Amino acid sequence: MTLFCGRLPLHLLWLLLALAFTAQAQHNLPLTLAEAEQLALDQEPGHAAMLAQAAALKDHAVAAGQLPDPIFRAGLANYPISSGGFSTEGMTQAQLGLRQSFPSGKSRAFSTEQYESLALGMGESADARSRDVLMQTRRAWLEAYYWQRARDIVTESRPFFGDLVEVTRSQYAVGRKTQHDLLRAELEFSRLDDRLIEIDRQYAQATAMLSAWTGSIANRPMSSTPPNSQQIPEIGVLRSALEAHPALLAAEAQVDARRAGVNLAEEQKKPAWALDLGYGYRDGTLPSGEPRSDFVSLSVSLELPFFQKNRQDRKLSAALSERSAAEYKKDQLLREMASQLDAEFTHWTDLTRRVGLYESRILSLSEDQAQAALLAYQSEAGDFADVMRAYINDLNTRLEHVRLQVDRGQSYAVLANLGGISQ
Repeated sequence: MTLFCGRLPLHLLWLLLALAFTAQAQHNLPLTLAEAEQLALDQEPGHAAMLAQAAALKDHAVAAGQLPDPIFRAGLANYPISSGGFSTEGMTQAQLGLRQSFPSGKSRAFSTEQYESLALGMGESADARSRDVLMQTRRAWLEAYYWQRARDIVTESRPFFGDLVEVTRSQYAVGRKTQHDLLRAELEFSRLDDRLIEIDRQYAQATAMLSAWTGSIANRPMSSTPPNSQQIPEIGVLRSALEAHPALLAAEAQVDARRAGVNLAEEQKKPAWALDLGYGYRDGTLPSGEPRSDFVSLSVSLELPFFQKNRQDRKLSAALSERSAAEYKKDQLLREMASQLDAEFTHWTDLTRRVGLYESRILSLSEDQAQAALLAYQSEAGDFADVMRAYINDLNTRLEHVRLQVDRGQSYAVLANLGGISQ
């Protein structure tokens, strides 16, 4: 027993160390774009809220199609207050009644149709929200990826500039280089450190934007492999797919709901009616000695729409205006999205051409120029300033290449949203 108690803390220590190692390993595990997108969809409350609202509208649709609840009535009629009792007067009755109202025309059917259209539109809005979440998550992840990659590129270049400073300092000490060369080398080396500080700031800002969609998992490093966004359908295919965008389908559902609202307003010009069924119990006897007969009554109540001008007509006019507004909004949304699709397709095409140009010529030429400037400087056929400019230009060229790749990926995210391309 003593041996077991003595070993228990050691076992707990090993368990805590294992848990800590696992947590640290998970924290350092690269965050892929697919994982970030899935987390964003799972944790996004706006989509769930829209689905809940769509479910509520479906329940409203069922309820709107039902008849109003019947009204039960119980009372005492014609009871003498001066003298006598329940059986004194022949018209004294204990009454029970039931009233059932019937809305005007087909208003129940049109009200159900209106709520069903609103529910369908809310469901489409939820799908549009999912597309927006994927687009924003992809753009935020790519932005964080860029600044992480930029830090890697600058960090890789830093030792070379450091060596250049040391070589220049040693040559200055023996009088082979001027103080101007030394100051220039130290200045550019310090600017690299300043650039790293700015990169860290931008990276922190990008991960903060990503965490708005994925939570604290955005603090993990981004995967070193960017997503493939080199191929997209032709613009005609994208334009055709745009018509099935859930945001436009939601707008169309709003038009359908307003159209049902117009039908509902027209039906409300028709009179509503109600059916009343009553039973009256009487006590006492007739002069002949026979018991008094009970009464049964049946009546129909009908609305008289005498004041349509400022009620039903106004409601119909309002419903027509709401339908027109919904149609205009849908047309406006279609124009805006089509314009955005055309502009983004042109942007993506230009970025693709620029990426190809960098990969086929500019990157290699930039590297060759830097090496040529260094060889000329080493053979004292070139100037030190040319070396610095060439290697700084090569560094900037590599950063610009990654920036173009990221911009193209972010443009792809917009096209995927608008054109329904698989993410």
